Amino acid sequence: MEESRTSLLEREAEYCEKCPGCKVDRLKQEQAGVPYKLLSFIWIVSLCTALQISSLFPFVYFMIRDFHIAKREEDVGFYAGFVGSSFMVGRALTSLFWGVVADRYGRKPVILIGTFSVVVFNTLFGLSTNFWMALSMRFFLGCFNSLLGTIRAYASEVCREEYRALALSVVSTSRGIGLIIGPAIGGFFAQPVEKYPNLFAESSIFGRFPYLLPCLIISVYAVGSLVACKWLPETLHKHAEKANERADLHDISEHSSNDSGQKDNMVELEEKQIHKSNLLKNWPLMSTIIVYCVFSLQEMAYSEIFSLWAVSDKKYGGLSFSSQDVGEVLAISGLGLLLFQLLLYPPVERRLGPLMVTRLSAVSLVTGLFILLNNVVPQSQRGAANAISITAMSVFKAFGPAGGGALFSWAQERQVASFLPGDQIVFFALNVVQFIGLLLTFKPFLAEPYQRE
Repeated sequence: MEESRTSLLEREAEYCEKCPGCKVDRLKQEQAGVPYKLLSFIWIVSLCTALQISSLFPFVYFMIRDFHIAKREEDVGFYAGFVGSSFMVGRALTSLFWGVVADRYGRKPVILIGTFSVVVFNTLFGLSTNFWMALSMRFFLGCFNSLLGTIRAYASEVCREEYRALALSVVSTSRGIGLIIGPAIGGFFAQPVEKYPNLFAESSIFGRFPYLLPCLIISVYAVGSLVACKWLPETLHKHAEKANERADLHDISEHSSNDSGQKDNMVELEEKQIHKSNLLKNWPLMSTIIVYCVFSLQEMAYSEIFSLWAVSDKKYGGLSFSSQDVGEVLAISGLGLLLFQLLLYPPVERRLGPLMVTRLSAVSLVTGLFILLNNVVPQSQRGAANAISITAMSVFKAFGPAGGGALFSWAQERQVASFLPGDQIVFFALNVVQFIGLLLTFKPFLAEPYQRE
C-alpha cells in the first residue's frame, strides 16, 4: 500500500498542470473504474462514421438508375461501385495527414473536423442531381472524414490498460449499431414520396431530391455528435518533448503493475522507442494492417455486391428487392454482429486472446485486430499508426465496391455460363478473399505485438 502511494506521488510530480494529456493520465490514476461517461460520448461520435457509410447501400442502385448515366440496366452496378469507392479513395488520400495532425495538434480538433464534414458533405450528397456531383460529394466526405482512426487511438488512451479492450469494443459496437441503423435509414427513408405519399408531396423538396431525407437525418445526428464532442477531453500531451516518453513509460508501468511487476519497464520502453523511429519497419504493425485490409476488402465488397444483387431484376439473377427490403436485411445482419460484439466477444477474448478470436470470427469481427494494432505502438504514435491502417484499409475498401461492381456487371452477362454462372462467380470470389485473410492470421506472417510475461 505504501509503495503504491509512493509511486502515485512520483507520477504526480511528473504531471504538467496545463497539459491535457497529463490531466487524463491523472484521472486514470485517481479513478480506477470504467469511464462510462467518456465511453458513451466516444460511442456517440464514432457512430457518425458507420451511419454515413452503410446508409448508402440500400438506395445507391436506384440513385444511379435515376441519374440515367448507365446505358443498360446491367451497367448500373458498374457506376454504383464508383460511388461507393469514392469515399474510400478520399479517405485513403488524407488519413495519414489527419493522423499526423492528431499526433501533433490533438485528437479532439481532428474529431471535430471529421464530424462537421458529415454535416456538410453528407447533406450535399443527398442533394446530388447527377452522377458526378454524387461522386465528388462522397469523395470530399472521405477526404475530411477522419473519425475512425483517430477515435480508435483516442479510445485506447482515455482508459486504463485493463479497460482498453472494452474501449475499442465500444468503437466496434458503435459500428455494429451503424450497420443496423444506417441501412434502415437508407432503406426506409429514401424515395419518401413513393413510400409515404400521404406525408410527402411530389412538389416538396423530397420529391425533387428523393435521396435527401436519409442523408439529412444522418446530418442532424452529426450535429448532435458535435455537441457531444464538448465533453471529450484531449488526451495528447502538449508540453516538454519528454512528455510522450513519460506517457509511454506510464503505459508500460501501468501494464506491468497488472502483471505483478515482473517485466523490466525500462527495457520495454527501449523496445518501443526502437519501433518509434519508423512505423513502416514495425512488422507486427504492418502484418496486422495487411490482415485488416484483406478483411476490409471482403467486407466492403460484400456490402456493395449484396445490395446490388438484391435490388437487381430476377431476370439477371437478382431478387427484385426494394430499397426498404434491402435496408431490413442489412439491419438484421447488423443486429447479429452487434449481439456477438456485446455478448460473446468480451469473455471469448479474455480466454483466447484477440488473435485467436480474429481467426475464429474471420471477417465478422475486427475488434481483435484493433487491439493488436494499438498494443504495438506507443501512445505518441497511435494516431499515425491508426492513420496508416485507415489509409491502407481505405485503398482496399475503395477497390472493393469498384471491383465488386464491375464483377457484378460482368456476372449479369454470363447467366448461362457452364462454370459458376451469373452471381455465383461473385460470391465465390468473396469467399476466396475471406479464406486468404484467414490464412494470413497464422505465423509466420502475422506477428503478435510485444509478448509480455
